[in-house]
Amino acid sequence: MTHTEFIPPMIAGVSASKVFLPKTALTPNSVYEYLCQQFPHIDGSEWEQRFADGLIYDASGNVLTCNAPYIENSHVFYYRFLAHEIHVPFEHEILFENENLLVIDKPHFLTISPTGQYVQETLLVRLKKQTGNEFLTPIHRLDRETAGVVLFSKQVSTRAIYQDMFAQRQVKKTYHAIAPFHADITFPCYTRYRMEKGEPFYTMQVVEGTINSETEIDLIEHDSAWAKYELKPITGKQHQLRVHLSSLGIAIKNDPFYPAVQHKREDDFSTPLQLLAKHIRFNDPITNQEMEFSSKFELTL
Repeated sequence: MTHTEFIPPMIAGVSASKVFLPKTALTPNSVYEYLCQQFPHIDGSEWEQRFADGLIYDASGNVLTCNAPYIENSHVFYYRFLAHEIHVPFEHEILFENENLLVIDKPHFLTISPTGQYVQETLLVRLKKQTGNEFLTPIHRLDRETAGVVLFSKQVSTRAIYQDMFAQRQVKKTYHAIAPFHADITFPCYTRYRMEKGEPFYTMQVVEGTINSETEIDLIEHDSAWAKYELKPITGKQHQLRVHLSSLGIAIKNDPFYPAVQHKREDDFSTPLQLLAKHIRFNDPITNQEMEFSSKFELTL
């Protein structure tokens, strides 16, 4: 009799997470006890609820209870659902689809992948529910605050080929941004900085040292106060465009992080960051076709 490995189903667009139960000096009394130790940021009552809801399985697919014994060198599966999640009242649009790719127009305020605060209200989980494809994976990233074109891989077998295309900088990306107009800055211009992690930890900063980020910036239109800029990142550092414009003294309109962190309520959708991933262009490494996509969103002065 052959042993078939249990593959947990996708539930409401959420794929199961897998946790290994190692041999330890002090063996926990139960799976519940181990999960509480491993994930101290998750309240014990939340684990109890997940067990009660039948959301924790052993390697064979048996639903576990709170007092299920800890079995060394095995693994368990669990699902993440949040009791309270703020609804993001904006919708994505599928711009293009073939057997390998899904091209999405992402709205502002929608996080791409599950994080501490968002699971159902993420683009990835919405797409998994919409398509039924649990193998969907974002090939690159856009900040929660940024809108525009983002690519997803549909198949495990071809995912690395497309990820490598981004790693090798073979993808041409064009962004639009609204920021203050300064008549004394000459465009087009190139910004070249060394960026490293800032304080707080989720921000980036410009420091002395070898340049590791580069952007081409041009002026599209302006009035006396504001301008619309075209940004072409040559590198892909976290928050690169936001930091580069801020370093020129023209921080992007409604930026909650640059030049200074200004926390907004999570349910405040009134002032979206004026940054848009407007165009993306690449040569498809599998079909060898020239691919080009544009967001339907527009930024206005």
